[in-house]
Amino acid sequence: MINIIEEAKRVYGLEGYEFHEGPEHEGGRNRIFICEKDGEKRYVLRISPWGDRTEEEQLAELEFVHYLAENHAPVADVILSENGRLMECPDGKTYVSLFAYAKGMLLCDNGYRYREGAPLSEYFYNLGKALGAVHRLSRSYRPIHRRQDFSDKYNTDYIRKLIPEDYGELKEAIAKKLGEFRELPMDAESYGLVHFDYSDGNFHVDLENGNITLFDFDNCIYCWYMFDLAHIWTHGVGWAMGEKTAEKRMAYMNEVYFAGILKGYRSETELSDELLKQLPLFIDMTLIEYIVDVFECAEREGEEADPEDFEDEARCLIEGIPYAGFGED
Repeated sequence: MINIIEEAKRVYGLEGYEFHEGPEHEGGRNRIFICEKDGEKRYVLRISPWGDRTEEEQLAELEFVHYLAENHAPVADVILSENGRLMECPDGKTYVSLFAYAKGMLLCDNGYRYREGAPLSEYFYNLGKALGAVHRLSRSYRPIHRRQDFSDKYNTDYIRKLIPEDYGELKEAIAKKLGEFRELPMDAESYGLVHFDYSDGNFHVDLENGNITLFDFDNCIYCWYMFDLAHIWTHGVGWAMGEKTAEKRMAYMNEVYFAGILKGYRSETELSDELLKQLPLFIDMTLIEYIVDVFECAEREGEEADPEDFEDEARCLIEGIPYAGFGED
């Protein structure tokens, strides 16, 4: 049997590097190793099991990331193997790819403390600016290999098969939302290849200058650009939790957090007011994505999904509660 790590060392010229496996996260499909030499973090090796993503999908992701990096987007680039390939498959069933290590650190590893002496408004602006650069380049991207389209996965047939009949109300609510999504514009300015998991677990912040470097495009998919903005909205609610009332928390989200993100985003690319007005609908889209992921993870493990894992998200969809319930006291 081929030793994947030893083979990766050979094809990527990593002899003499120390390999430290990164922590697993719930629902994670890949094994991640930090490759260090002389005490410095240099590369990230990703080992992906065959069958989880097709070769086409794997290559499509890596080609997109490499394109973004070559065009100066703030992303951790793919490192070519010594064979000149974006990806290797040494044993015929395991995909191996190497990435540059993103400068900086996860903000959570710094206790969610931003860089000393700099205002949070800088961080919010940079969040939007980094995403805007990715979306700007995505609009002109012409793929060789292609990723899934949103409707390939998020459609009534798939939802009906994935989610058991016991969740009839939830399935009906999701079907209704899918109908609303189909009414959204899908022109080149609104719809393209997006990150689909833009959250603070997938970028590093350089605490010297505030620069953000984005990574982990494993979930990238053709979708509305607004999805990524809605995703960063839902993942940013913690910044508003110091406010004492729901009204003040919502005001902080809209007037400080999201306003800063939009300012940075629009410094890189355009965003139509028509789609921006649909933010609550795109937040519902993020809830559906989360619920689908819960059921998919359970199915992979041969288990039943725990309804407590998504009861709040389901209630918001079934009862029509906007902004993922954030506006409630």
